[in-house]
Amino acid sequence: MSKYTIKQIFIDNWESFLEKFSNIRPVVIKEVSKMMSCQDPDLGHALYQCEHCGKFKCVPFTCKSRFCNCCGIKYQQDRANILSSKLINCKHRHIVFTIPKELRHYFRKDRKLLHILFISSSKTVLDWFYSQNKSEDFKPGIVSSIHTFGRDLKWNPHVHILISEGASGNTTAWKKFDYFPYLMLRKKWQTTLLVNMEKYLGKSNFRTIKNLLYKNNPDGFYVYAKPNLSSSHDVVNYIIRYIARPAMAQSRIISVDNDFVTFWYQRHEDNQRVEETITIFEFIQRLIVHIPDEQFKMLRYYGIYAKKSIHHSKLIKRVKQSTINIKILLSRWRERIEISFGYDPIKCSCGNYMSFIDIFCRKKVVECVS
Repeated sequence: MSKYTIKQIFIDNWESFLEKFSNIRPVVIKEVSKMMSCQDPDLGHALYQCEHCGKFKCVPFTCKSRFCNCCGIKYQQDRANILSSKLINCKHRHIVFTIPKELRHYFRKDRKLLHILFISSSKTVLDWFYSQNKSEDFKPGIVSSIHTFGRDLKWNPHVHILISEGASGNTTAWKKFDYFPYLMLRKKWQTTLLVNMEKYLGKSNFRTIKNLLYKNNPDGFYVYAKPNLSSSHDVVNYIIRYIARPAMAQSRIISVDNDFVTFWYQRHEDNQRVEETITIFEFIQRLIVHIPDEQFKMLRYYGIYAKKSIHHSKLIKRVKQSTINIKILLSRWRERIEISFGYDPIKCSCGNYMSFIDIFCRKKVVECVS
């Protein structure tokens, strides 16, 4: 585990960064501030006391920001629990929809376009299922997540989809689908995305690049599948790894000095470890660009995972609701600490358990001027 934390890098350099770069999105200012003050007891804490020996324990509040690596792990676990409660007991396929480099800047310049990535990728899949039997209108279960980062932290928006290898129709409760024609999906993904982007951006602004992309990508945009996810363990691992995760794990940081950060990543093309050294300011820039706009949902559901089918009662869930309830209970801060580190955080050193006393929050002080 790296001894260098992203939080400390920001604490040491954020003010200097803001002096140099002024055109920063308000949501970035907000999320970075939350992350830097995470677990600061002066901003809010719960107080416990041991009635036996009189000792106090202060438990500072966390920031709940998705940008915070510590809170991001909790966010992943919460999303995984919710998702697990939706999954049908069948194999799932992991499909990744990518876009060419020529399109990436559009999504960075106007982040509303990220909605189109969701819409276009889900439509690509749902239209194929519909074409298999139009009267049945088969709908699979789809979980979709956008990642805006590549392994080197650069801007590279793409869509991860978890899709059930089966679907529910108008009259058929469940039909297995274990073959997906990737060449067809590539071409349909290309057409659907480019048509939707042209509608949003306007023909005069997008027609030239659209025609060029058709010419340079005759087989469509790259769509690839990762190994099938059959066991509950595999599916949960997928959820934890790919859904709503921070752009970078702190363990990838090798060294930090006054001017530079060195980190490593596994290169996608050949799976080789690559070490890269960049300035601290560039490192900050590469991270904050991936902070989503406020209220933007990076995880979405389609098909029978978005809306219950008429055959919902006949479909067997992968995980029982009772199991989900236990996982939710174990995701609370006290239980997480006990599971992770092997001790109860409110057990006093004298052997007795502390009692909750009160919650303290910093209040804004408003000075009235007469």
